Amino acid sequence: MDLKLNTVTAAVAFVAVVAFGTASLFVLPEVTPMAPMLPETILMMVMPSMAIFGLITFAIGVAHGQHRATA
Repeated sequence: MDLKLNTVTAAVAFVAVVAFGTASLFVLPEVTPMAPMLPETILMMVMPSMAIFGLITFAIGVAHGQHRATA
C-alpha cells in the first residue's frame, strides 16, 4: 500500500477530524439524552484540547513512520 501524503493533505485531514469532532459535540444533545455542554465550553476547552492532543499524536506518528522508513 503506497500512500502519497504531503503537508497539505495531512493538514486538511487533521482539520477535518477536529472539525467533525467539534461539530458532533454541538449535535450530540439532539441525538442522545446526554446533558449538553455550552458552546463556550466546547469552543474554549474541548476543541483546543482535541487540537493539541491531535498535534502530539500526529508528531509521534510522523516520528514512528520516519523510524520505520529508515530501519
